[in-house]
Amino acid sequence: MIARTIPSVQTSSWQQLLGDAIRDPNQLLQALDLEAEASSLLEQAHQQFSVVVPEPYLARIKRGDPKDPLLLQVLPSAQELHQTPGFNSDPLGEAASNPLPGLIHKYHNRVLLTLAGHCAINCRYCFRRHFPYQDNTPDRAHWLKVLDYIHQRPEIDEVIFSGGEPLAVNDQRLAWLCAELDKIPHLKRLRIHTRMPVVIPQRIDDRLLHWMGEGRLHKIMVIHSNHPNEIDEAVALAMHKLSRHGVRLLNQSVLLHGINDNEATLEALSNRLFDAGVQPYYLHLLDRVEGAAHFEVAEKRAQQIIANLRGRCSGYLVPSLVRESAGKNAKTIMG
Repeated sequence: MIARTIPSVQTSSWQQLLGDAIRDPNQLLQALDLEAEASSLLEQAHQQFSVVVPEPYLARIKRGDPKDPLLLQVLPSAQELHQTPGFNSDPLGEAASNPLPGLIHKYHNRVLLTLAGHCAINCRYCFRRHFPYQDNTPDRAHWLKVLDYIHQRPEIDEVIFSGGEPLAVNDQRLAWLCAELDKIPHLKRLRIHTRMPVVIPQRIDDRLLHWMGEGRLHKIMVIHSNHPNEIDEAVALAMHKLSRHGVRLLNQSVLLHGINDNEATLEALSNRLFDAGVQPYYLHLLDRVEGAAHFEVAEKRAQQIIANLRGRCSGYLVPSLVRESAGKNAKTIMG
């Protein structure tokens, strides 16, 4: 699929593109020449977890196709309202690992900071769709307490910026926090988990590249792409800019029923990522969050897909199939 050229996207700032994102499911359908749904169930799903789709991502969705794999990731569904045994609001048990607002400490050597309570796009399978962001987006004074927490624990050698969407935070605040982390002697790496470069590649601008290029911490960016149609020329250009500034680039995907649960799609995704300078890293089994059961792929089927993928492409293009579980001290590699 060739993405449509939207003139306004070419000249708009990332902040404007984020602010102008579609936030109504029927507006999304109309923009794609699809019939709007007069459905109370659609509206209920939207009220539980609202639609957010910015123009650069919208431009890659095929018009007139209700089964487009990018559309299915962002359009609410009545299936989200089903109660499914084994699915809950906190599938990774993060509430038990949240000692300070904005900080999650599940693993021995690394902590995760929730920098923002919103995303550039709302993925319907998101494992944090029920996360209490209102209690976990502290002001600067509270961030000083988080920094002190890290400083007092020399076993922590890596900090992860997450969210929500960490790159929805302005560069001034990100640069300040990065500089403060740089002063903590036992830290070695800063990792940024983000979907922003895929959703709004214009976010990778000179200001961001400037602060990411400063300091002694090794910078790693883990982007999140699930389908090859998400990687267009603008995304590839953003990745190459980051790579030239010394940022190590990885991708993690979620295995999603009806979207990427076949080896041909995953092979195409791995090749497109690698061409853009991004290493395929993790392929996650679905986190069993309430509202996302219809996306789940059975573990046995997932293992067969990975086995088939190994037979189709070079080993360095095959992501590790993993499951993350509440209470475990690391992800589980699945066969």
